[in-house]
Amino acid sequence: MKPKNQFSEQALESLETRIPQMAQAAFSQAHLKALAVSGKVLQVSNGSLVELSAEGSVRVIKAIAPSFQVQAGIKRIRKVTRS
Repeated sequence: MKPKNQFSEQALESLETRIPQMAQAAFSQAHLKALAVSGKVLQVSNGSLVELSAEGSVRVIKAIAPSFQVQAGIKRIRKVTRS
């Protein structure tokens, strides 16, 4: 019995190349929906955690540690210290 939906390798590669575009569109929609529902969202901007409001105001919550690159296939374990 043949599977119902069989895609060629070329078709799968074509679909996979669209993933970044689809992810960006989904993120943008979620961002706008969060602003519409709650009126505020948190995001990282210039090394700080900031609160954006639907009216356009920006409030800095706190400075955060810089981001770092992780190579594919490498496992990193982050230890959390409580203050």
